[in-house]
Amino acid sequence: MTDDADQGLTYAGAGVDIDASEAATAALVGAAGEGEGDYAGLVDIGGQYLALATDGVGTKLLVAEAIDDYTTVGIDCIAMNANDLVAAGVEPVAFVDYLAVDEPDEDTAAELGEGLATGAERAGVALVGGETAVMPEVIRSLDIAGTCAGLADEADLFGEAEVGDALVGFPSSGIHSNGLTLAREATTRAGSYTDSFPDSERAVGEVLLEPTRIYTDLPLHDHDTHAAAHVTGGGWTNLPRMGPHRYEITDPLPVPPVFEFVAERGEVVDEELYRTFNMGMGFVAALDPEDADALAGTTDGTVVGEVTEGTGVAADGLELD
Repeated sequence: MTDDADQGLTYAGAGVDIDASEAATAALVGAAGEGEGDYAGLVDIGGQYLALATDGVGTKLLVAEAIDDYTTVGIDCIAMNANDLVAAGVEPVAFVDYLAVDEPDEDTAAELGEGLATGAERAGVALVGGETAVMPEVIRSLDIAGTCAGLADEADLFGEAEVGDALVGFPSSGIHSNGLTLAREATTRAGSYTDSFPDSERAVGEVLLEPTRIYTDLPLHDHDTHAAAHVTGGGWTNLPRMGPHRYEITDPLPVPPVFEFVAERGEVVDEELYRTFNMGMGFVAALDPEDADALAGTTDGTVVGEVTEGTGVAADGLELD
């Protein structure tokens, strides 16, 4: 990885300006009068909360198109939604999908359905329907998104992290389904998706398509989790969504080779990497230190740091606001 920002790629330079995106989202929420929520919209239905999350797969679809393999992106679609509910303390129960295409194609639809079925099984949710729209004047190829619904008692909903909490990080399966605009630009700068990935029998495109890990099996409620974060768009700057504190990552998880490959090919500086990608840590929970040790001891999680007074995220010598 590199510290030279002069010629390195950035997420904004590749086409996605996170600050502009957040400003546009804030404008939409303000104009629509939507209720605010960190990871899920919550509706009090009397004794329980109905939680809803909606998301898509993003430009990972362009990698799938390039290597003609859509079998895994359905997993990503479910994962990105289900993981947001888990971060709110909610158990996902059902999922509906929305597929928009320029023209219908049975083989592609079958591959997408295969991924959705696998993702639903991994997340433990029911596929309860969906919609396919054919819009040749709007869609160039295809787009897929979905909405996940869950239920939770008020006592199960996560709140804020507390100063003194320990942070348990859980490994990602790879890039997941965010930051692909930067990853695509970087990895094809001096090669193609069909190139062999270093020290691997897989191609670059296959590594980029590794589906997002689903975290619904984590026993977070068994260990009195205070707050949790799904590390998605914005990378490690998602951690302050657990509360206005300082998050010091002192023992980070190993960085998978795919991120080092992106950094090398695109000359992407460390700060940009951690502001864009999960860097090997796809989910984080904040708990009392004793509970954190117990959670890490019963899962593949690791105590990676702590919550302190202040603001921002400190990681690998970086300061992320």
